[in-house]
Amino acid sequence: MRKFIFTVTALLSFVAAFSQQDSILFAGERHFKNVIQLTNGGDNAEAYWSYDSKRITFQRSNTKEGVNCDQIFMGVVPTNNSTAFTYKSISGGKGRTTCSYFMPDGKHIIYASTIGGGMDCPPPVDRAKYGNKYIWPLYNTYDIYMADTAGKIVKQLTNAKGYDAEATLSYDGKKMIYCSDKDGDLELYVMDIASGKEKRITHTLGYDGGAWFSPDGKKIVWRASRPSTPEEVEEYTSLLKEGMVAPTKMEVWIANADGTDAKQITHLGQANWAPNFTPDGKHIIFCSNHEYKRGFPFNMYLIDLEGNHLEKISRDKGFDAFPMFSFDGKKIIFASNRNNGGSRDTNLFVADWVE
Repeated sequence: MRKFIFTVTALLSFVAAFSQQDSILFAGERHFKNVIQLTNGGDNAEAYWSYDSKRITFQRSNTKEGVNCDQIFMGVVPTNNSTAFTYKSISGGKGRTTCSYFMPDGKHIIYASTIGGGMDCPPPVDRAKYGNKYIWPLYNTYDIYMADTAGKIVKQLTNAKGYDAEATLSYDGKKMIYCSDKDGDLELYVMDIASGKEKRITHTLGYDGGAWFSPDGKKIVWRASRPSTPEEVEEYTSLLKEGMVAPTKMEVWIANADGTDAKQITHLGQANWAPNFTPDGKHIIFCSNHEYKRGFPFNMYLIDLEGNHLEKISRDKGFDAFPMFSFDGKKIIFASNRNNGGSRDTNLFVADWVE
């Protein structure tokens, strides 16, 4: 969510019981080399590179440390396992935050926060009310902000009443694409950062979110649900009215950067999400649970822009997701349950990328 907006802890409660022997590299993960585990403990996810491929910004929570809902952190990525990964808070423990992304100048980031609705963490979803289905809250106090790397908010980028989040930038940093329910459905919008002018680029019922631009800025990729039966439409629209969405059926779509020529490139069933482009712009990397009827594990896959040549690239028996290539194309970062000692922790891992 790029982005998959949710509290990582909630998902882990569904997959924690299905662990395997701890490892940071599994057989069959031929694209990974020199894997480094960055974090140790808590729920760490949505880690994205700075344009110079030296730092990351990410979201984490860890109740043992008093971080009771997702907050934004930033750190320099070590080049070897002997150097500790250190990080600092950007969001300052205020509200719930998610979906952070570096500006090209390396001096600012954008992220979504509920700070406009108060300094406390908004309440989690009572899933028992919905038959214990996996459901995300769409907090209507989420807006997108720009902050400097010291944590000072310098600009509020969205102001609409409702959910505004899941933002990423074009490679030149001039355009922002994000998800909003401001028009009554979860749609994608592209904003010119300098002027604030924007355009809605999706118009079909269903959840459109977690979008990324291609390296040349000409295309976008995102995840989408497309409720079609009367029952699916009723469930989707009813949940949306309550500020919720059940993201268990999603596929990967691509289009021109203005939303034209949209086409679905996965037809795998279940949840296919967190897509973005490989550095050459010729493939999509994404996360999916389509191989498993029980709904997990989640692993990462590659596919070309026509939806062909699917390749599985990760092998954890719990959760591998949120992949992003460094801008120089040499490394990949992702979140995983691997090597967590049988706990529910999700940690960040970085590896050299091998073609």
